[in-house]
Amino acid sequence: MPSASSSFIKIMKHPLRSRMFLFMKLPSAFFSGVRLKAINEETCTVSVPYKWFSQNPFRSTYFACLAMAAEMSTGVLCLMHIYKKTPSVSMLVIKMEADYFKKATGTTIFSCSEGNEIQQTIEKTINSGEAQAIKVKSVGTNEAGEPVAEFSITWSFKKKTGYKNQEQKQETLHVKSRNLE
Repeated sequence: MPSASSSFIKIMKHPLRSRMFLFMKLPSAFFSGVRLKAINEETCTVSVPYKWFSQNPFRSTYFACLAMAAEMSTGVLCLMHIYKKTPSVSMLVIKMEADYFKKATGTTIFSCSEGNEIQQTIEKTINSGEAQAIKVKSVGTNEAGEPVAEFSITWSFKKKTGYKNQEQKQETLHVKSRNLE
């Protein structure tokens, strides 16, 4: 049986399914042209083109479009490592920092190679029951391989404690009420 990570990678590598995911869940990224280029358990690479929809008045890619691509290169790794996890884990960006080095006038490729660290943080969240945070880096380069921008995204993970269904909720409430008697 394939692992949850390999199942997630298969979904994200499927051209139609990955574009539908973007269209349904991240429509601004979809219309800006942000696309997943490569993914494995350790690394995710995402591109964003310079085009009419992603431009700023200075004839370069708007900083928010660069931020979307950088965040997606880290966020897809996070999603992969929480995919089908039991218990479920929620994730949230709690901080973002950016340094810009060069005008983005063509396609910018963002890469994050901290999948193992993300996975370890998620496991720590599940094992401890405590929320955990990790700061990961995504570096954007142009077609010539020159650095354009570097983003540090801080993700927070928390083990979900909600009920899976109404029956489980009723059973838990019934047990709690019996313990109070």
